[in-house]
Amino acid sequence: MNKILAKNKKAFFDYEIADSWEAWIELMWHEVKSVRLGQVNLKWSYIVQINWALYVKNMHISAWKTLVNKDRLETDQPRKIFLHKKTIIMLSSKLKEAWYSIVPLEIYLSWSLIKIRVWLAKWKKAHDKKQVLKERTLEKEAKMMMKKYDY
Repeated sequence: MNKILAKNKKAFFDYEIADSWEAWIELMWHEVKSVRLGQVNLKWSYIVQINWALYVKNMHISAWKTLVNKDRLETDQPRKIFLHKKTIIMLSSKLKEAWYSIVPLEIYLSWSLIKIRVWLAKWKKAHDKKQVLKERTLEKEAKMMMKKYDY
């Protein structure tokens, strides 16, 4: 019973998935209303560790439409996410290794709760990204040829 509200599509291209977790996210009341309307963007967001707590940075949540002081709101402020302590310790040890980072994959409604899917990811190298693009174009061309000769 999960309804996906926002997805980080760029992360699928830039990273290889290693492992994923479901986490709670701390939001204000007006942020909850905006997220439920789908006014959230995860495109350049990432997760950092500050004093044994994890925070999502660069996650943009638009101001709620009927809010009075929209100009004073910080739409890109860091937001705390909640995971088990053992998981945070394991993630902090992985972050010290080269090429690893923690990325938010999607925000979704689980029943009436807003949760975030967090995954440990490894950066793809440039030649891996080029290979993916080549495969996509080959598949697209093959589909077009099949469609062309399909009677």
